[in-house]
Amino acid sequence: MQSHSHAVLAEARRVLEVEAAAILSLVERLDEQFVGAVELILACSGRVVTMGMGKSGIICKKISSTLASTGTPSFFLHPGEAIHGDLGMIVHADVVLVVSNSGESEELLRLLEPIKRIGAHLVSITGNPASTIARSSDFHISAAISQEACPLGLAPTASTTATLALGDALAMSLLTRKGFREEDFARLHPGGKLGKRFLRVADLMHKDSQVPLVRYDTPMKDVIYEMSRKGFGITAVVDQHDRLQGVISDGDLRRLLERDAEILARTAADCMKGDPRTIAADQLASAALQVMEQLKITSLFITDESSAVLGILHLHDLWGLELF
Repeated sequence: MQSHSHAVLAEARRVLEVEAAAILSLVERLDEQFVGAVELILACSGRVVTMGMGKSGIICKKISSTLASTGTPSFFLHPGEAIHGDLGMIVHADVVLVVSNSGESEELLRLLEPIKRIGAHLVSITGNPASTIARSSDFHISAAISQEACPLGLAPTASTTATLALGDALAMSLLTRKGFREEDFARLHPGGKLGKRFLRVADLMHKDSQVPLVRYDTPMKDVIYEMSRKGFGITAVVDQHDRLQGVISDGDLRRLLERDAEILARTAADCMKGDPRTIAADQLASAALQVMEQLKITSLFITDESSAVLGILHLHDLWGLELF
């Protein structure tokens, strides 16, 4: 059993070493063809359509997914489907990225002329810079390797790994050239943890009729009713120009009742706490959570530049969002 374990680990390490060497061998061979491909895609007003057969097709799907998630619209088109009618999915504004280790895949060769007639540009990644596909491309990126990791030299292993790495290099180079930011990534991943980190206050706040709001001269009996009806345990107090002047919370009410038996005869202006802490609608939700935790409060009003109340955010709206 021990001898088998040793053999298995030795083979696995050999495969990793071969594939790592294949990727490293590409570093020094990157040239102006790669730069040209990046600039061509950067200037593309259409989509990047990736195409490949077999294992190359699987790599193409990953490349398209990475491009799309980093701000470059892309999709995979199977060459067999393209030959039988789906070529209409490509338009002249597109860039077609063809992947083929041999550079002579029959299905792809049949598509070269139709793609040219459509007017789309062609970029290729092949293991043979002298191949038909490479020579027919506007820009060619070499993925040539010295050996496959397969001990039989048959199964695509190091070649597909090298191509995948080149696809990542292409996508990350485009990301950098576009000035793509974390916020942009989050916008394309609204359901992920990063997307939640970049949620804005405006995305979560309660607004319009949901906001507890009274005027300066509102009797305290009606203030209490507003607080109870809206359910936030607080209300905003605004002046005649609808500008926020103060707040009244459940805690404020309890303290007032302890020392003032005539509280129901007073108005909101008499009982409010002035100069409340607020936040702007375009601030990150994580910033709102920090304010609430620092001040030990459960609600925060959102105001504009003129102090008009736009909404309210409750601590419960932020819990469980993994904002940090």
